[in-house]
Amino acid sequence: MRLKSAPYGFRGLLSGLMVRGLLWFALIGCGAVQAAVPALDSAKRSQLSQHEFWLLLNRYERDAWGRWRSHVVDESFFLSKEGLQDPQAELVATLKALYAPVRLADQHAQCVYPARARWLREQLQLTDLPKVDCPAFQQWFAEINPHHVVLVFPAAYLNSPSSIFGHTLLRVDPPEAADRGTSLLSYALNFGAAIDDADNSMLYAWKGVMGGYPGQFAILPYHEKIAEYNRLENRDLWEYSLDITPDEAVRMLEHVWELQRFDFDYYFFDENCSYRVLELLEVARPGLRLTQDFHLTAIPTDTVKAVQEAGLVTQVRYRASRERELLVREAELTEQERTWAKQLAEGERTLEDTEFQRQPTARRALIQDAAYRLLRYRATGKDRDTQTARRSYALLRGIQDNPPNPLEVTQPEVPELGHQSRSVTGTLGQRESRTFAEYGLRMAYHDLNDRLTGFPLGAQIEIAKLAVRQYEGGHWQFQNLELAGIRSMTPRTDLLKPWSWQVRGGLERVLDQHEQEVLVSHVSGGGGVTQAWTDQLRTFGLVTARLEHNRNFGAFLAPALGFNTGLLWHNTLGGFVLEGSGDYFHNGTVRRQFQATQQWDWDKNLGIRFSLRRDFTQGFEPVTEAGLALRWYFY
Repeated sequence: MRLKSAPYGFRGLLSGLMVRGLLWFALIGCGAVQAAVPALDSAKRSQLSQHEFWLLLNRYERDAWGRWRSHVVDESFFLSKEGLQDPQAELVATLKALYAPVRLADQHAQCVYPARARWLREQLQLTDLPKVDCPAFQQWFAEINPHHVVLVFPAAYLNSPSSIFGHTLLRVDPPEAADRGTSLLSYALNFGAAIDDADNSMLYAWKGVMGGYPGQFAILPYHEKIAEYNRLENRDLWEYSLDITPDEAVRMLEHVWELQRFDFDYYFFDENCSYRVLELLEVARPGLRLTQDFHLTAIPTDTVKAVQEAGLVTQVRYRASRERELLVREAELTEQERTWAKQLAEGERTLEDTEFQRQPTARRALIQDAAYRLLRYRATGKDRDTQTARRSYALLRGIQDNPPNPLEVTQPEVPELGHQSRSVTGTLGQRESRTFAEYGLRMAYHDLNDRLTGFPLGAQIEIAKLAVRQYEGGHWQFQNLELAGIRSMTPRTDLLKPWSWQVRGGLERVLDQHEQEVLVSHVSGGGGVTQAWTDQLRTFGLVTARLEHNRNFGAFLAPALGFNTGLLWHNTLGGFVLEGSGDYFHNGTVRRQFQATQQWDWDKNLGIRFSLRRDFTQGFEPVTEAGLALRWYFY
């Protein structure tokens, strides 16, 4: 969920206050205009104000006490002083404003709220509305010229906190886009949080989850979004052409015009980019029920599935990231050719090098193409410098004179084929001589053993993972609560050298000095490297650090250094993980753990998982635990 700042809040406040002030001034001062407003009896007012489309246009929902409240937090969005919490008052005020004098021009309600005006005109057969010229809206609308709509899903990007689940936005195409076969003239419709650039990652995460940022709509040229996601962040893009008619696209854009100057509630897990995209599609086609299942979370892949299940998707197109294209080209080279490509990109060799020129023409074409891609990849996000520009130009000239064979990138499986984002687990296990049953719930989203379809190997994102355990004899025990656990085991290659990393935090059970399990709070993380031996087999090694609050330790917080190493293997049954870890505390306590886990993917949303673990605490006998779990994925 990519979060993008947009400078609309203050401008929206001034604009909204100006609109509302001018409209009320005109209505109060012109009795003749007031007389033209149709009278509605209480039953009709109630019917229209409770209509699901009117509630959607103004983002009304009932709160925990049954009261109406809009997700639009800018009160200047509403024409009524009670509009934030009263759909009927806002409807009456809007109807009056539609009959305001035409001299208000761009500030007239018909210009500011074209979607509201269209709906009320249709519902009440308003044939006597004043004819208002709206140059600002008409110019904006003509520039976008909506005809076709595409749902765009930039895949998850673990190195950006705002994008760990992916993101969704809409692309709006003009009629000529299909004829020309290009989206260069299209616009991207995006919703995101207006973030403070001074906030650090921890503060950003906290405010994003707790609603500390306002959310805003923005519309900008699509090629800029392509550069941001596909190039700058090296994220694969999926484009889903939607069965949205031109008239429906027009209705949606009219509504966007109403919203783009105002602030919304923004919450990272539910009222986010993906949720707002679904609302826009519901406006485009009244009667869709896309948001009804997203009460707690709205994870982008789940919202894409909802759009698919609604039958809106007509075609899927894949855009590979710059990183993926470079890896595909690198795979075509020998080890020596990769060395040449790296040296050409770094300026250690030139295209005129005698040894390089001895290579067959076709191989030189591949090498210099890989060098150019590597150079551009490394330059992403950096200031332009003369030497890089000179090498880039020379390589581009070489490619023009000796073009390589076309790059063929195999399309991965579409993200919506993956398992559902939540899961419940039931486990029968044995810890030494004690039998137990364990019950677990995970709100999101994927771990290293889960079914791999639709997910990259080596990526893990777990949020709000809870487990309780019942030992024989009826003894219940709170086992763990992991608030967040993220792992990125990306392999290094000859040309790309990414770091692998992990971070996690929450509550968990550990062995204390008396061989009893004690509940501790902790935060831990680490970094290292991953090596790929085949497409399905990787090994990794990380250096880790841990900070723990343990009631049996003398200090309030105890630091530790450690390691985490292991193997990932995607086999015919499912995912297998073998790993060992250790923590060496400043106070002398040493803990080590070895664990093997194999999942059998019984179905897309059903897995059977066997795990074997052995815990070591310095000075005590090792403890062995085995379990067989049934895991069901759902939303």
